[in-house]
Amino acid sequence: MDSPMNSTIETLLSHRSIRSFTEQNITAEQLETILDCGLAASSSTFIQCVSIIRIQQKDSRAKLARYAGGQSYVESCAEFLVFCVDYHRHQDIHPQAQLGFTEQTLIGSVDAAMMAQNCLAAAESLGLGGVYIGGLRNNPQQVTELLALPKHVIPLFGLCLGHPAQNPEVKPRLPKSIVVHQEQYTALDKDVLARYDDQIKNYYATRTDNKKSGAWSDQITKILSKEARPFMQEFLQDQGFNTK
Repeated sequence: MDSPMNSTIETLLSHRSIRSFTEQNITAEQLETILDCGLAASSSTFIQCVSIIRIQQKDSRAKLARYAGGQSYVESCAEFLVFCVDYHRHQDIHPQAQLGFTEQTLIGSVDAAMMAQNCLAAAESLGLGGVYIGGLRNNPQQVTELLALPKHVIPLFGLCLGHPAQNPEVKPRLPKSIVVHQEQYTALDKDVLARYDDQIKNYYATRTDNKKSGAWSDQITKILSKEARPFMQEFLQDQGFNTK
């Protein structure tokens, strides 16, 4: 039985991270549509606790690229957007707002991710490409100061958008049999994982750009064998998040 397909599904299934862009600008109309699609995303209890900061100044782009670990495409992309969890706006509305709860951080993070994914999907449907920049959290305090973020606002990640100057292959994802569980959580099928590891090894060895070796399990072992931004807890609390 053939899977149902339409242009939306084709766009979502053809997603690739784009890190090389032409010098062509994104039109004002395209950007407006992309942002409108982001704003149309679902919002928990309609609290709408996300702000997007558009960065155009070259010196700001250069600093953000450096803060993110030297990711040059932050400078070269046509548009760079920073997605923030924002409860400062809500405190302006209600000065006695009860803020600082960890649940509010989760709500803001989920809402921001959904808004950003809408933006990227919309951009890709217009023939554009992009990549998320979680590296902004390498230096969250410097990013906060550069963007003049008040208390109760935190920068989560950036999004580069532009006209692709590369055509990378689609990276294979984990099989549905590992990710999707029926009724209850099930144990990891090591045989399925081994086949996926082989698939990833072949993908890295044969892809057009940035060939490398290694299985997905090797990446996970490497990533989760070291600290993951241990300064984030203190930063979040300084900004008024996760205090209770």
